[in-house]
Amino acid sequence: MANKTSSGLWRHADFRNLWAGQTASMLGANISEVAIPIIASIMLSASLFQMGLLGAVAYLPYLFMSLFAGAWLDRKPKRPFLIVADVTRGVLLLLIPFAWWQHMLTIPLLLVITVLVGFCSVVSDIAGSSILPSLVERTELVDANSKLELSSSVSNIGGNAIGGAIVQALTAPFAMMFNAVLYVVSGLFTALIKKKEPTPEATDEERSIWRDIAEGAAFVVNNVTIRTLTLATLVANFFAMALEPVFLVYITRTLHLAPFYIGLVLSSSGLGAFVGALIAGPLSRRIPLGKLLVLTSIVVGLASLLTPLATFMPTLIAVILLVAMHIIDAAAIIVCNINLRSYRTSITPDNMQGRMTASIRTVVMGMSPLGAIFGGLLGGWVGIQFALIITALGILSAAGVIGFSRIRKVVRPAESPEPDGPSEDDSDGSTESTGSTESNEVTA
Repeated sequence: MANKTSSGLWRHADFRNLWAGQTASMLGANISEVAIPIIASIMLSASLFQMGLLGAVAYLPYLFMSLFAGAWLDRKPKRPFLIVADVTRGVLLLLIPFAWWQHMLTIPLLLVITVLVGFCSVVSDIAGSSILPSLVERTELVDANSKLELSSSVSNIGGNAIGGAIVQALTAPFAMMFNAVLYVVSGLFTALIKKKEPTPEATDEERSIWRDIAEGAAFVVNNVTIRTLTLATLVANFFAMALEPVFLVYITRTLHLAPFYIGLVLSSSGLGAFVGALIAGPLSRRIPLGKLLVLTSIVVGLASLLTPLATFMPTLIAVILLVAMHIIDAAAIIVCNINLRSYRTSITPDNMQGRMTASIRTVVMGMSPLGAIFGGLLGGWVGIQFALIITALGILSAAGVIGFSRIRKVVRPAESPEPDGPSEDDSDGSTESTGSTESNEVTA
């Protein structure tokens, strides 16, 4: 396949279909991010602990399924599983309005639906990250993922805004009907992808699946660069998840924002992510990679510290402050994510991509439930304001993980950090030639 320019990827039919399917899927997911917490907080009067639990169960599948799914999907064509995962999520979300109409919707049922959707998301996320390198050249991965990040940003804006508007005008359960349609649309576009994926090497699945899982985990643990990036991601993600239930209760009960304002605040992250996706490439060409990762991590932590100031302001000013904070925060996260994943993917062999992704997500996303529960408990122990400050400082500490490592010296995504001294596990298999990226986590 010849190299394509940025505009050329839009003429790449398979990438275009993948992009359209992923865009529809992301739009549905962002509607859920607004509607489901509002259902729990306002309609079902969930406690702080229940809000934290709701955030936690969505990530439990990453802990219990990611490693197996990554090793398994490395042996299978990814496209059929992307389609099945999308359609299944659509059907599951239709249960929410049905249960609401039948007066059967409860927090336990919402938790069950959320965790089942989470299992489908694990398959979809890993398959989506793994299929892209088979559709485009490695030198096109940064561009391809930047386009997907732009889609994610627009979907964030549209999904949260639409979600807030639907909840304001109708009821939150109605938003789930939009999601169901969007997931089906996603599956249809994914089905249009024509390029045949490379046939995985034949293996004795029953005998070697656990060996494959162990190899993927060992690759992440023994590679000093990927291990450090994973630790930074883990710290940032843990405290970001701890912040989430506290923030949702803060804006719904402390600030008493109307659903429309809630959607506006949350959708502003999409605008910030859109800006971040646009500036990630230019910034990566002007600022050395290591310094850029440290700088953006610091900005994310400092932006989060602005949240408690909204308490002392009139509603309109508070909303403006929260919108500004979300724009800055999201832009910095996306710039960090694109460059971090460009680095991580470029130093990972093709046959290890699925297992590398699964191993990292098992650790990072598997810890997310603990972060969400910790945030809910922390808010009850020290109060909402102090919990917001503590979690923001935790996010800020992730900058130190990278800043005190040799990664801070890296100039381009495909480079190895300059060694400060010999180390047995410093080998990262990197080259000097290409950079590429994966898809997006909260702060990865």
